[in-house]
Order: sequence, then C-alpha cells, then structure tokens
Amino acid sequence: MSEITVRPVENSRDLEAFIGLPWSIYAGDPNWVPPLRKDVKKLLSPGHPFWDKAERGLFLAERGGRVVGRIAAVMDRALIEYRRELAGSWGFFECENDVAVARALFEAVRAWCASKGLAFFRGPLNPSTNYEVGLLLRGFDSPPCVMMTYNPTYYPALVEECGLVKEKDLYAFLFRRGHTVPGWALDLSRRLRERGEVTIRHVRKADLQSDLRIMDEIYREAWGSNWGFVPMSPGELEVMAESLLPILDEDLGFFLSVGQEPAGVGLILPDVNPLLRRLDGKIGLTGLFKVLRHKSEIRGTRALLFGVKPRFHQMGVPLVALDYLLELQDRKTRYDRLEMSWTLEDNEAVNGFLRECGGEQYKTYRIYRRDC
Repeated sequence: MSEITVRPVENSRDLEAFIGLPWSIYAGDPNWVPPLRKDVKKLLSPGHPFWDKAERGLFLAERGGRVVGRIAAVMDRALIEYRRELAGSWGFFECENDVAVARALFEAVRAWCASKGLAFFRGPLNPSTNYEVGLLLRGFDSPPCVMMTYNPTYYPALVEECGLVKEKDLYAFLFRRGHTVPGWALDLSRRLRERGEVTIRHVRKADLQSDLRIMDEIYREAWGSNWGFVPMSPGELEVMAESLLPILDEDLGFFLSVGQEPAGVGLILPDVNPLLRRLDGKIGLTGLFKVLRHKSEIRGTRALLFGVKPRFHQMGVPLVALDYLLELQDRKTRYDRLEMSWTLEDNEAVNGFLRECGGEQYKTYRIYRRDC
C-alpha cells in the first residue's frame, strides 16, 4: 500500500479538491445532503468575516496521488477571548474508512494547534458553534435537517481510534403533529398572553438585518454562559442575514416582549435540504428550475434559534415561547415535522420538557477533544 502524505491547501486547485472530496466519500448514500459548493468556498475563504478574528489551516491527505481525506485546524481568537481557554478546533473532516489516514490528519491538526500555543482542540466545529457542529452518533436512518451535520457510520470509531475523547453530546428532538403540551404549561402560557404580559411579533424580511441584531442581543444574554457559546461578530450577522433571506418564512420567526423589552426569540427555518439534494452542489438556471418544481418537497422545519433572557424565566416566558413555537407548527399545515436542535445533553430542564411535550430525541451528535 502506498504511503500517506498530508499537505496544506495552497492554491485554488487544492481548495477545489478539499471542497469536492465529500462527493466521493458519500457516493451512493441516500441520506447525504450535498452542500452548495459556492457556500462552502465562501465560508472557507479569508474574506468571510469569521476569519477576521480567526486563522485556519486546511489539509489534504493523499495516497498514491489520490485525495483520501481532509481536515481543517482553526484558532478562533473570539472564542479564546470570550471563554478564556486556549482551545483550537478541528472541522470539515472527511475521510475514507482508514485509521492511518485519520491519524495523519489529526496529527496535522495537533501540530498546527501546538504551533499556535493552544492547549487542546475540539470538534467537529465547521468552523465554530455558530455554524454546523458535531459528529453524528445516532440517527443515521434519515437525512439531516438544514444546517445540521451528517457523516458515515464509521466516523465515530475512526475518530476515537485517533485518541479523541468525548467532551459533550448534543441532542436533536423531533416533533410531529399530535404533540401534547402539558396542561399546566399551556394554562400559564395562555394566561400570560391573554393578559398582555407577554406580547409576540413576527420577524420581517424587510427588517431582517435589524431583527437579527435583536436576536443576537437576546441570544447573548440567554445562552452566554452555556458551554461552547461564542458571540457572532456584526459581519457574521450580516452574512447570516444574506443567507437566510431566500429561505425565511416570516411566519416562523418571532420575538416575545415583556412590556417594551425584547425577552425571547424563536427562529424556525424551512428544511430546504430536500432541494439541496436535488441541486447536487450547484445552482444555475437548471437549479432554479428544480427549486421551483420541487418546492413542495419542503415538509420539515428546524428551530435554529430559541432562547429567553434568564430574568424572565421565572414568570414563564420560556413556556410561552415553546407553546407558541408548537402552535406555529400546527398552524402552518404545509409543514408536518419540526426539529428542535441542538440542545446540550446536560440541559436537563429543557430536554425533560421537550420530552414531556411529545418530542422524540432522535439524533445524537458528539463533540470530541484531544490535548495538543
């Protein structure tokens, strides 16, 4: 067997090979959803605002002149400053079922992170917790929801053979029609809304930039102390607004206010992955035709953003938010399922309540780490 070599991505041809590798790894897998190549290229390019405070090394593994694996090493200074930990990360990992290739890739990440003075690295983060994260451990029998990861079944064993260990598990919950909100929660939610103590308004495409800033302010306060949280930069929010605008359903995004103060937020996205599978990584005139022709295949949704400021928890605002979110699912009859993702494994209050409301914990993802 020929020798494995790992080398950095140095030019546009290398980058195209890096972006294109998944098409050979997932050939014949009916649950894989090809990303749009232009979106991956944009995210990996130095001009993306994430890299204003971050550095990355992209690596290709080759055997006999053929690309057999890839990985990214990332140093996110925003995370280091916010969380006060010398943490690097790995992401964009794809690999044939060959532990020698995987070991060579993770050694490249370890050496890169060590050269930056980092103590350990975690992942997969593509490239941070504000984007796609986690290695799929359970739930391989269905495609991923929009902006969630997917990988071959052999990846967890491959990663663990390379000395990486569990840091945190993440859960995805599935809701179908017929869920039941507990009576006590429903009574409190409806009472707060009927009295006008909690009011609700929907997001507007025309105001998406300003609405995203409000969402960011709520999200920072609601989730700022949680594992893995790092705030988005203004530039990242602007790029997110641009990417969400074409798929946003205004009825599925909402703010909750107590008095005049924004207290909570929910942002649900239509699951456009069935269309992405048809586009196979490219969009042009043919792709636009496919979008128009097969738009009816979008039957699912994903709660991408969901949070309430801590000081409003005791008055029951989280119950109003969840009740309204599930109410939206019933009202929007074109959608027949809702994924709530992701939640932390140790957030017992949220996970327990989602189960009590009829949610099925149907997918599990894992974040791994390793010392440098």
